[in-house]
Amino acid sequence: MPGLLRGLARTAAVAGTATAVAGRVRRRQDEKFAQRDADTAVQRDQAYAAETAPAPEPEPAGPPVSNTTDRLEQLKTLGELKQSGVLTEAEFEAQKAKILAG
Repeated sequence: MPGLLRGLARTAAVAGTATAVAGRVRRRQDEKFAQRDADTAVQRDQAYAAETAPAPEPEPAGPPVSNTTDRLEQLKTLGELKQSGVLTEAEFEAQKAKILAG
């Protein structure tokens, strides 16, 4: 009977040790996976915040750019006003510079 008790004691010791080691391994894995899940959640939240951030407002556009035909029409009208005496030479030059710059 002493051999049977010794065998049972040895089995109990091995099983107890195996259970303790397995529990420790399990706790370490749980901690590692919990940290990985927390890191993933932070990255996901940051990505979501970047996606939902308001888009920067576009810079206000300057005055609409006139096409060549409009500029020619304006210069023609300006020349007619100068010839009719409505505009002085200085006023004509100032308006012409504005049209050509715009």
